[in-house]
Amino acid sequence: MERMKTMILKDALEKIVSDAHPVVLKDHRQEWEAGDLLASLSGPMLKRPVHMLPGIYIAALTESGLMGEVLYRLRAKA
Repeated sequence: MERMKTMILKDALEKIVSDAHPVVLKDHRQEWEAGDLLASLSGPMLKRPVHMLPGIYIAALTESGLMGEVLYRLRAKA
């Protein structure tokens, strides 16, 4: 079984910003641009371990490395 590739939230957001196909991130309240999240989230939040499935979601990882809550759903920018 292949292990899930992990990164921190900051790296995932930077990858989205640099991607040629812009996306919008949606949490349970509103939609965000990746650059806006990079500028506004706290340092501890940006260091949170996550798993990103490009084009689908960014999910938090538990301390044991299992997928936890979905932080942001990704959709193509109109």
